[in-house]
Amino acid sequence: MILTCAMHLFSTAFLLYLHGFLLALVALGSADSDVDFMSVRAKFLKDYSGKGGEPGEKYFICLELHRNLFHYHYDGRFAEEPLPEEDTIPHLAALIQTYLSTMADLGAETWIMHGTLLAWWWNQKIFPWDNDLDVQVTEPTIHFLAEYYNMTEHHFELPGVDGGRNYLLEINPQYVVRTTEDAANVIDARWIDTSSGLFIDITAVRKDDELRKKGQQGALMCKDGHRFDETDIFPLRNSYFEDFPVKVPYKYTDLLVEEYGSKALTTVDFQGHHFNEDTKIWEQTNWLISQLPERNEDFHGSEDPSLSPSGPRRYPIV
Repeated sequence: MILTCAMHLFSTAFLLYLHGFLLALVALGSADSDVDFMSVRAKFLKDYSGKGGEPGEKYFICLELHRNLFHYHYDGRFAEEPLPEEDTIPHLAALIQTYLSTMADLGAETWIMHGTLLAWWWNQKIFPWDNDLDVQVTEPTIHFLAEYYNMTEHHFELPGVDGGRNYLLEINPQYVVRTTEDAANVIDARWIDTSSGLFIDITAVRKDDELRKKGQQGALMCKDGHRFDETDIFPLRNSYFEDFPVKVPYKYTDLLVEEYGSKALTTVDFQGHHFNEDTKIWEQTNWLISQLPERNEDFHGSEDPSLSPSGPRRYPIV
């Protein structure tokens, strides 16, 4: 009887030991195979100081390859011809709305810039002759987007669009190169409408290390050569663009006149359109006005109400 009980206890203990051993093996195998998703994604070499690497070949090369086919403001991977003129603005409006919505959901700070900011200044709408959009982000934001959201596709159900549309966030791996010497890669990322090939150019605003060494502590720069002071952009202002909440730089008027000249804020006839002061709409005409000057070197940076026929505040600022 004693021998039988001893054998039973030994058998039970052995089974418990074997069970624990097998559990340990399973756990060990699970630890090897259940790798965190981010750890197996392709990693870009990051250097948060200095140049961050050497200039490389143009990343968004698809545009160059397809430029002669129809239009360089389309991504040739997703389109073979431009949209009809009447469809372009609705697609661009959805493009900026979905981008702003996604960045807000991700907590990624962004604001409109360049020609898009100028369009906002006039009537908070995309210029009817436009076919591209420009936004900026901070350097920490571009690192965040590259680390967690590069090559992610975002689906939106849109009014009047059967099946909705997909949008691709693509980060240029050369974003880590911080110098203007990387002239082939001044665009750090794009938000692409995969149904049409239209896209938003995203550029990162970085600390200007060279100017800061010379004492300009708030100096900022982009790889495309644009330079700012922190007070030009921050704190960002709240407004609306294409009926959607948007951020704009603090000294928007100064920035626009510096880039485009004061006539950009007063010329009401441009690109075959006339700006109707009553309706605040660019109406198509049958004649073209010459191009606006690219820069006005004589501008000294004051927000002068005389720059606009009805003053600079033709837009809501919160």
